[in-house]
Amino acid sequence: MSDPQISRIDGTSSARRHFRYFDYVMASFVAILLLSNLIGAAKLAQVGGYTFGAGILFFPVSYVIGDVLTEVYGYANARRCVWMGFFALIFMAFMSYIVVAMPPAPGWDGQSAYESVFGSTWRIVLASVTAFWAGEFVNSFVLAKMKLLTGGKHLWTRTIGSTVFGQAVDSLIFYPVAFLGIWTHEQVLTVMVTNWLMKVVWEAVLTPVTYAVVGWLKAREGADVYDTDTDFSPFAKAPQV
Repeated sequence: MSDPQISRIDGTSSARRHFRYFDYVMASFVAILLLSNLIGAAKLAQVGGYTFGAGILFFPVSYVIGDVLTEVYGYANARRCVWMGFFALIFMAFMSYIVVAMPPAPGWDGQSAYESVFGSTWRIVLASVTAFWAGEFVNSFVLAKMKLLTGGKHLWTRTIGSTVFGQAVDSLIFYPVAFLGIWTHEQVLTVMVTNWLMKVVWEAVLTPVTYAVVGWLKAREGADVYDTDTDFSPFAKAPQV
């Protein structure tokens, strides 16, 4: 390491270690995930002749934070965040269903608008949860493995490379499951490919921000995690403290 105050640790040690800023990063990750799925997932927007899902504007930020989590805290800690986001999405879907299904009070005329915004179908819920789970684990796995292959150098190659694979899996699952048969095949394919490309471009554009955040966190945590001994199964139990 170029900074003598930053020590290299393995994945098992990182899972047992208490990090100063980890909880804040995890909270940011889950908040952006929920908001991007709740607000923008089902809306088609068009700017300059390009059609895309409106959630594309903010959802990739969760992948940037996912990259930061894996790069700074290791795959095992990133895995905890993915599961936290997974269960948060399920609870959000359950809560939305219950609230929308409750009979509106007499004289309140906002039910149709409420259903339009929060009344996601079972298909969108299934697509969102499944696509996030699979895509985020692929993203984290690829980044952790590329970090080992590059010896921790060239951060941009693994943040962009992991996004190429992770977002491809996410888009390949989400759009067909959620909208095939509702949108035309052409719309599904167009939005799926366009969103994937835009997410990758977003990742590239935000690379300087990723570098700054990663460098700041590593310096303050005093650690740089390499997943040399990590069990990469999504279902692996965290080592006991």
